[in-house]
Amino acid sequence: MDNEYSSRKLTNSSQVVQFGGEDFVVRLLDREWALANPDSKINKVILSTEDTNLKDSPANHSCLAVDTNICTYNDLARANASEQSFYVVRDDLLHPLINGNKARKLDGFLPLIEDNLVTDVVTCGGCQSAHAAATAVLCAERGLRSHLLLRGEQPELLTGYNLMSTIYGNVTYVPRSIYANREKMFKTQAELVAGSSGSILWARKHERKVIVINEGAGDSIALLGLIRLVNYLSQDHLFGKQRAIKFVVDAGTGTTAIGLGLGALCLGLPWEVTAVMLADRIDGYKRQEKRLISEFKKHFGYPVGLGEDEVNGGIVNWVERFRPRKFGNVLDGEVEICKQIAQETGILVDPIYTLAAWEMATFLSQKGAKVKADVVMLHTGGTLGMFGIAQRYKSYFNNLKNV
Repeated sequence: MDNEYSSRKLTNSSQVVQFGGEDFVVRLLDREWALANPDSKINKVILSTEDTNLKDSPANHSCLAVDTNICTYNDLARANASEQSFYVVRDDLLHPLINGNKARKLDGFLPLIEDNLVTDVVTCGGCQSAHAAATAVLCAERGLRSHLLLRGEQPELLTGYNLMSTIYGNVTYVPRSIYANREKMFKTQAELVAGSSGSILWARKHERKVIVINEGAGDSIALLGLIRLVNYLSQDHLFGKQRAIKFVVDAGTGTTAIGLGLGALCLGLPWEVTAVMLADRIDGYKRQEKRLISEFKKHFGYPVGLGEDEVNGGIVNWVERFRPRKFGNVLDGEVEICKQIAQETGILVDPIYTLAAWEMATFLSQKGAKVKADVVMLHTGGTLGMFGIAQRYKSYFNNLKNV
């Protein structure tokens, strides 16, 4: 089945390639959005300099202070070049129930769904899928019905993202053998939802009533919300367009990192995006990067002055986690580290996703002058994910001690 995405509401590439970088982005972002504004709170975390080890991992997670009121250029300007610190873009605070990166990826998607008079949305994910929960919540807020295909069996106790998916959407648990063939699974469910008088919109076609969104919203349309975020953060009163930035983010599907990198490239920013690989190997992420950029160029074009080689080249620095493991696993001591970070900074990270980005941001900050750039971590969220993790790893949480 053809999975190309197009829409009457999207500007075609023949129109957009005639604009320069900033003009291209202005035209690209001139559309309806799900989020009322692209704003995100920014915190500054100052690290302890004790026991610093610059070789291969962050030495410690001890924080001397956290500034919770960062909002202007003067606040963001580095006061002390020797200071070990990094900034945290608090996308975890965008919505009380959904992850920030999911809200960003659906930011440009949902208005297009509404413009095409879609009534039902079908998507899929794991039992504790943050994407499925976000889709369910945001669809319900807009009067759309969501149909969520979750891999595996219904847990004995509903909690976390699974609970939100069940409350806000229509959940069907799918055996792993059937889930393995996602296209066939999607087609069957979409036809069931549409009925004999309905019609189906695959995430990249139009003029339908039922839309299918890929797992994790890994489509080129999802890049729009991240480009919008980059445009916001590059304002002069925030990070600006001149400062060298090392942007750090955890990578599941890799879509968030690719969107950040593409936004920086289109705006000509001296920003490097470092993505900590969690769910795939580097070859898989590079294929994803190439696919999404190719789709994006096809549907939206790219700025004049940006050569084919530059656009097609790697725009994300994909790196291994300091302690690699099978995706979804939590290692000894990581829950304690999350607790320490929460108590010292008021910022909650989870051991599967955002702790990986926090550790990388800490490591780059400890390298200090060697990095020659400000380090910025995009906090993608994960609060509800902690409930599912606590259910799965009971012993890690039962053994937590007061400090």
